Amino acid sequence: MKLREILSIAVILTIAMGAKAQTGVASGTPFGSGEDSLRCRQNISLAQSNVQTQNFADALPYWKAAYDECPGSFRNLYTWGEQIIQWQMSQATDDAQRETYFNDLMALFDKRIKYFGNEATYDVNWIMNRKAYFYVTIKGEKADFALLYDWLKPMIEQYQEQTQLGSLTYYLMASQNLMASDPDKYMSQYINDFLAVNALYDAKLEAAKAANDENQINTISTMKAGTETSFAQSGAADCETMERVYASKIDAQKTDLEFLKTTLALFQRVGCVETDSYFAAANYAHVIQPTYESAYGQAGAALKKKDNATAEKYFLEAIELTSDNVQKSTINYLIASLASGSNNYQKVRSYALRALEGNPSNGKAMLLIGQAYGATAQSVYPNDPVLRKMVYVIAVDKFERARQIDPSCADDANRLISQYRNNFPTTEEVFMHPDVEDGSPFLVGGWINERTTVKVRR
Repeated sequence: MKLREILSIAVILTIAMGAKAQTGVASGTPFGSGEDSLRCRQNISLAQSNVQTQNFADALPYWKAAYDECPGSFRNLYTWGEQIIQWQMSQATDDAQRETYFNDLMALFDKRIKYFGNEATYDVNWIMNRKAYFYVTIKGEKADFALLYDWLKPMIEQYQEQTQLGSLTYYLMASQNLMASDPDKYMSQYINDFLAVNALYDAKLEAAKAANDENQINTISTMKAGTETSFAQSGAADCETMERVYASKIDAQKTDLEFLKTTLALFQRVGCVETDSYFAAANYAHVIQPTYESAYGQAGAALKKKDNATAEKYFLEAIELTSDNVQKSTINYLIASLASGSNNYQKVRSYALRALEGNPSNGKAMLLIGQAYGATAQSVYPNDPVLRKMVYVIAVDKFERARQIDPSCADDANRLISQYRNNFPTTEEVFMHPDVEDGSPFLVGGWINERTTVKVRR
């Protein structure tokens, strides 16, 4: 064929293509037709090269043209769009402009669903999870949680345990925030949402375990623990609800140590440490691998049965199983409390002092010492009623010290101080007693064997 004939055919084809040109939007096809199809491909190519070099300013017009004219042509248009719009937001000079770009970003995900929502991997489920991520990340505390909830509820209803992990978390976040805004209206909904999402996490966790996918197991476990902590701190998690949520799960997963440990920690955070489910979890966990938490739970179960000896045995075991000084302080205080109940006052002081060693701010332990002193005033000075009253003076020293180191026990300390001061010696009693003088040092004898300063009741 001669060159002139080839050129003639090319001209004819070009004219024909120009006559039939249509954008992808107009034609309902990925690239459109004719010149519009060529322009779409050229804009995609130019947008891609500029995005790859992070040159978003130059990429913008090419990307926008392709995004508007042939939005069904190439999935990466939406990936680039995320980057370009975020860049636009970073360049915005005022909140109104930034909000406009933000709305463009949200619309981008809706458009992606329209054109690419049926893809096998990056389907509607995946796209909505990404939309929720950007919404929460950018909006923060200004998020409309009712809107977020309405976006994600259909995803969870449709995809169940296949729902994206992030969507589960954002959905429950939205539900919790709605509950916080109006507990009377949304409390029941939040509890039901938590139960539903927790069940989906469990299903995902079982699937990950069956696949021996350690990374996924760790990810799901971490996210599940986070939602459980939020639930525990939300105000919705009363002990009755905790029992209802966990009773059957504990029996079903009684050989899963990690689950049991997480459950014990959760019950402790909520303050539900006297429930049957808590005791059951502690018992199962202790059989598998004794820990501070399981020993503490076993002690609590024994206390509920009024078996103080067994409770103390487990408390002592708990001390050996932890290196946390505050936890040790808590347990030593509890042992001191048990000793107080059996009138073993020297033991009270011994364990209360250990509690203070572990946590010098444990005011309750100091209160116990003062009360132990006061309870033994008669036995310390059985034959001298004036010296006996000096025991109450040193007891008040402990109460005053307790409120200094621990303001949280100030009310109890003040009540005891007021009560015990009524037993201080009077000015007349001190005047007639050669061993005491107001304001002078005094050694309280007996098992107490501790110095104080003489104070009188005026």
